[in-house]
Amino acid sequence: MVLRQWLSVFLGWLALTTFSGGAELRSGIDQRGIDATVRPQDDLFVHANGEWLKHTPIPADKSNYGSFTILYDQAQENIRDIIAEALESDSPPGSDEQKIGDFFQSYMDEAQVEQLGISPMLGSLARINSLESLEQLLRYFGSSQVLGVQSPIAFYVDQDDKNSSEYLAVLKQSGISLPDRDYYLETDEKYASAREAMKIYITRLFELSELAGGERAAVTILAIETELARAQWTRTQLRDAEKRYNKVTIAELEERVPDIPWHAFLAGTDVMEIAELNLSTPSFFQELSAILKKHSLEDWRQYLRFQLISEYAQALPQAYVDANFAFYGQELGGLEELKPRWKRAVSALAGDRGFGVLGDVVGRLYVERHYPEVACERMDVLIDNLMKAYEDSIDELKWMTPDTKERALEKLMKINTKIGHTEKWRDYSKLEIQPDDLVGNRMRSARVEYLRMTSKLGLPVDRQEWYMTPQTVNAYYNPGLNEIVFPAGILQPPYFDFEADDAANYGSIGSIIGHEISHAFDDQGSKYDGDGNLKNWWTEQDRAAFRALTAQLVEQYDAYSPLEGKRVNGELTLGENIADLSGMSVAFKAYQLALAGEKPPTINGWSGKQRFFLGWGQSWRRKYRDAEMVKRLKTDPHSPAMYRGNGPLTNFDPFYRAFNLKPGDRLFRSPTDRIRIW
Repeated sequence: MVLRQWLSVFLGWLALTTFSGGAELRSGIDQRGIDATVRPQDDLFVHANGEWLKHTPIPADKSNYGSFTILYDQAQENIRDIIAEALESDSPPGSDEQKIGDFFQSYMDEAQVEQLGISPMLGSLARINSLESLEQLLRYFGSSQVLGVQSPIAFYVDQDDKNSSEYLAVLKQSGISLPDRDYYLETDEKYASAREAMKIYITRLFELSELAGGERAAVTILAIETELARAQWTRTQLRDAEKRYNKVTIAELEERVPDIPWHAFLAGTDVMEIAELNLSTPSFFQELSAILKKHSLEDWRQYLRFQLISEYAQALPQAYVDANFAFYGQELGGLEELKPRWKRAVSALAGDRGFGVLGDVVGRLYVERHYPEVACERMDVLIDNLMKAYEDSIDELKWMTPDTKERALEKLMKINTKIGHTEKWRDYSKLEIQPDDLVGNRMRSARVEYLRMTSKLGLPVDRQEWYMTPQTVNAYYNPGLNEIVFPAGILQPPYFDFEADDAANYGSIGSIIGHEISHAFDDQGSKYDGDGNLKNWWTEQDRAAFRALTAQLVEQYDAYSPLEGKRVNGELTLGENIADLSGMSVAFKAYQLALAGEKPPTINGWSGKQRFFLGWGQSWRRKYRDAEMVKRLKTDPHSPAMYRGNGPLTNFDPFYRAFNLKPGDRLFRSPTDRIRIW
């Protein structure tokens, strides 16, 4: 079946079924996706999604495809309609509608982009050419943050992990172009191919920009980034909140890493009044001192030229876009085709997971058109049941001592819930958007967002702030604010249908909400107290018991192998795996609370419990290209979708009862091997 037909099926998927009493209920289950030839006892993920997996191709412009991406595509269509209205309106200069229309026009005016060529970058390139000392180099590292261009040092402002009412500047490792340090360090053929592709990409950008010595520059830049990668912490190490917290004064920073001219770097950031900061990855900066000295200033200028042009490549003429796509899209993502220009324009304007150029402006208009408030009311009931279920779960824990239970319940009661959209929209009044200056628009946007971030220093933490737009198809838990956040974009089928039977809703969005709540109590989130401070509230006995349980989960996921010779990293994915198991467990208890003792109807031959688990399985519907899977196994803290769909079920007794699992079934684990956490 062609993709358009499948999309139509998906968006109209919830079949109406009559049960005793004459009332009609949506089952909440995509019956067309079910593969009846695969038993749920052997592979629930494929049973729930097998027909969809068989007949749905990954679109040529995507590296993976599933429920999230289908909703994302739908959101892009909705945003394009908003943009069309803005283009047709006679809006005054400086208005939100004018900025939306003019940015989209600047992106879509290919002739103007081609005519300008590399000229919008010449001023920034000239600044790189003028760097003549280590101090000037470090000052540029600082100022590159304003343009959104990476250097070996990342600088940003976040909450102080140990004082959640204040903001703190952070220094963190950065500077590599491949997805992970292992792409530089491992000999695997796929990583070697990526390194060769990177050299071709660098050479091509230099050639297009009429910069001399592209091939030599490619070798030099790859060597620099390999050294940076070798010095960097692994992603597993970066998960450790306690090791990432190293608060120092500026004097202490200069004492610990004396060979880096920090005064020059900080001057470049335009944030001069910094008394202290978090040196997030200290050993990296100690090694960076030697790397800085090892390479000549011209080597670093070549590195910075590449970083600048690559960051803005998609706003430059088509030859740059093609080179960028050949590297990041085809080589690293396995894509077959570049996204249509209008989709790239929408992403740049409205953001994907970030805010884009005008994400909250678009978001406010999106909410007015596409988010019914009745959905919020149904969500409130669902969340109340989830919180009660989590409270009961904590009370029933056998491995946690009473004192720690008391603190866990205190933290649970303090979790703040944000649903749908912010009530405090971002201000874009200082952002100038011109209809014929795409690169300039992006640079001015980067500066506005940078200043929005750095202006927080010295102010109390804003607990109303959202870190996703309402059109985002995702959700998050923020340990510093002890909050769960669910944008409007995800509050729609297949995750949430306010007109559907409870079972599938609790199995899908209920489990996702439970997942986010569970992050407050995973291996890292559990290190923060109810006020968002990095502070131990566990007894040693409880922490040891928790580690023993999570070590079993690491072992379980370490055994999963989606590609020959490639395995899931159980340590990297531990927090998400804990949240998947815990979220599903708590959501099932919440579903029982929602029933209030009533027996749920049988719909399409499925009991309420079975629909819960089918809803769970279909919520993880996704398939990947091999290159994307390789990248995710190194960089993504989430396990691949098939293991998210099946892995938690093997540990959950109600699943066994719902489908009558027995020894010999592929998903069966003996009762003594089942991992029970929350």
